[in-house]
Amino acid sequence: MNQVILMGRVTKDIELKNTQSGMATARFNIAVDRGKDKEGNDRGADFPNIVAFGKTAESIAKYTGKGLRVAVIGRIQTGSYEREGQKVFTTDIIADRVKYIDWKEKGGQNGNQGIPEGFVATDESDLPF
Repeated sequence: MNQVILMGRVTKDIELKNTQSGMATARFNIAVDRGKDKEGNDRGADFPNIVAFGKTAESIAKYTGKGLRVAVIGRIQTGSYEREGQKVFTTDIIADRVKYIDWKEKGGQNGNQGIPEGFVATDESDLPF
């Protein structure tokens, strides 16, 4: 089984590109906190590469950006390529779904008060727990 679930903050604004065939792609990193050790010291963060395609990529570019929190559900994919005669190995998270913890307001402002188009507001009293 190859499934990854990560939550973190987007490290820079999302750049949406298209492949030669016209498919939307978004590449970005998120800062994932490692938590604290037994003494309460911060253990730092990891910055995995995230890649999304199609409607997922378009949605990411529209609703999230630098500093905003997201949860990414996807899979690990490794690869390699040649650069200046050296083999470079890559590890990416291919995003199948992205959940917005924070999102951009209409007009591009960051926040989580407005509800993006296509989303439904949930009152805590509606939750079963």
